[in-house]
Amino acid sequence: MLTPRQNFMQVHKGGNPDRFVKQFEFFAIVPDPGMFGARPEPGGEAVDAWGVTSRWPEGVITPFPVHDDEHKVVKDIKRWREYIKAPSLDYTEEAWEEPMRIASSIDRNELFVGTIIFPGFFEHLHYMMGMNDALMNLVLEPEETHAIIDNYLQYLLKRSDIISAHTKPDMLMLSDDLGTSRNSFISPEMFREFFLPAYKKLFARWRDNGAELIYMHNDSYSANLVPLFIEAGIDVWQGATTLCDVAHLVKEYGGQITIMGDIDSGVVDQPNWTRELVEAEVRRACSSNGKLYFVPSMTMAAPPTLYPGVDSCIDECIDMMSKEMF
Repeated sequence: MLTPRQNFMQVHKGGNPDRFVKQFEFFAIVPDPGMFGARPEPGGEAVDAWGVTSRWPEGVITPFPVHDDEHKVVKDIKRWREYIKAPSLDYTEEAWEEPMRIASSIDRNELFVGTIIFPGFFEHLHYMMGMNDALMNLVLEPEETHAIIDNYLQYLLKRSDIISAHTKPDMLMLSDDLGTSRNSFISPEMFREFFLPAYKKLFARWRDNGAELIYMHNDSYSANLVPLFIEAGIDVWQGATTLCDVAHLVKEYGGQITIMGDIDSGVVDQPNWTRELVEAEVRRACSSNGKLYFVPSMTMAAPPTLYPGVDSCIDECIDMMSKEMF
C-alpha cells in the first residue's frame, strides 16, 4: 500500500494510485514563530503584527478585517510607506526549537512537511486598505499598488529563507482567496499584470530552498485563472468550487496542475448536515472527476469543519468511493 505522500504523487503525476487521496492526508503543517497572528475570540477583536484589526461578531462563523476609516491601515495609498511597517523576523533560536522538533519527527516518506504563508498577495492588499480601495487602486494607482505588492514580496522572501533554514519544508501552502463563489475579483489580465510576477518570484525562491510541492488554497471561483496558476508554478489548487466545473479543469489541465476540492463547504458544512448529503456530494465529485489529477476535499482550507463530524464523514465517504472505484 502506498503511503499518503506516495499515493498523492501518483495522482499528481498521472501514475497508478491505489486509492483516492483523502483530503489533506498527504501533508503535515509545521508552525513557525510568525505563522499565526492575533486572532480574536468570538465576540471580540484583535490587532495583528501588521496593524490589521480583525473582528469576530457574535453569530458569524469567522473573523474578518475591519476597514472603516478608523481601522484601515492604509488611509491614503500615496502615503502607504508611512502606514505599512513589516513585522520583525528576528525570532530567537529558542522560538524555533519546537517547530524544528516537529519537523524532524515527521517521516517524509509518509507525508510532505509543509508550511503556510498567509495572507497571499491579493489578500494582503485588501487587508491593508479594504476591498473597495484595493480594487479601485488597481485601476487608479497602479504604481503604488505595484510597490505595496513588491514590499510584501520582499518580506515574504526573507521569511521564506528563514523558515527553510530551520524546518526545511518540502511543501509550501499559500493562501490567497481571489474571488466570490461565482467569479474572480480581478480579470486574468489584471492578475497577470499585478500578481503573477510576485507569485513566480516567491515560488521560485521556495523551489530554490528545496520545496517539491507548491500548493495554493483559494476557495472561490477561479477557473478563469488556472492557466495563470500553472504559469506561476502552482502544483495543486485546493478549494476549487463546484461552479468551477472541476471535471472540465481536470480534463483540460490535468498533468499540469492537480485540482483539489469540488465538495463545497457551504453545502455540506452546515448545522443540519446529514451523512446522506455528504455521501451524495462525495460520490458526485469522485465519479465526475476520476482518479488522476484530482483530490476530493472540502473547499475550506483544512479541518476541523465548522460543524463537528463533517470532515470525518467526508473522509469515510472518500474511503467508500475508493473501494468502489479502485
